[in-house]
Amino acid sequence: MTPVELFGWGAALVGTVLGLPQVVRLVRTRDVAGVSLPAWQTILGLNIAWMVHGFLIAKLNMIVPNVLGGLATLAVLLLLARELHRPLPRVLLPGLVLAGVMIGIDLFLGTAFYGAFAVLPAAFATIGQSVELIRAPRVEGVSPVFLAMAVLNQALWLGWGVLVGDAGTMIAATATGTLTLFNLVWWGLRRAGLRPLQLEAVSRLEVRLSRRSAVSATEPAPVGLAGEPDPIDNPDASPDLD
Repeated sequence: MTPVELFGWGAALVGTVLGLPQVVRLVRTRDVAGVSLPAWQTILGLNIAWMVHGFLIAKLNMIVPNVLGGLATLAVLLLLARELHRPLPRVLLPGLVLAGVMIGIDLFLGTAFYGAFAVLPAAFATIGQSVELIRAPRVEGVSPVFLAMAVLNQALWLGWGVLVGDAGTMIAATATGTLTLFNLVWWGLRRAGLRPLQLEAVSRLEVRLSRRSAVSATEPAPVGLAGEPDPIDNPDASPDLD
């Protein structure tokens, strides 16, 4: 097997089973904490668009993983729609629209433009998951196996893209791989005890407010010129105007 075939089919194998760990985790736990719905909607569009791209450049190793990966993505979206109590057609629509846009770019503008554009939704999907990992109160719903396989998948696609000289794959895999690595590292930090940033900010605000309240409670009430309580703060002490 040549290096091109090794990287290509390695990426295909990882891509084929990429979404399965997340499906298994959702089925087993029914816990969607930390899982980004917009990210998986975008992944659906990417699965469809890259499958079509594989047909256009006649690369079976790109077609197979995106067909099977798309099925896993559909399963994740089905579970998310059920747990979040949202209509399935509305959940699927954004991904289908994105796929249509990307396929149009690939057909009419070529692979380089397609690859450059594909970075945007791929980055959005990964950043969407990043945001959820950063701000969600819990991240138990996210599969670490999925995050690790996403990093490996992009690394293999980058190697394959370099060997075959496909600019679209190289551009997309480099950008997306960096973001998937961040997600894996951040998940590890969260599970190690790092608090979500929004809760950290709220905690700091609460501390500041409690300190201000404590200081206010110990300060004497404003007094007037004669040393009596200020009439503004003590209406009962206002002088008789009659």
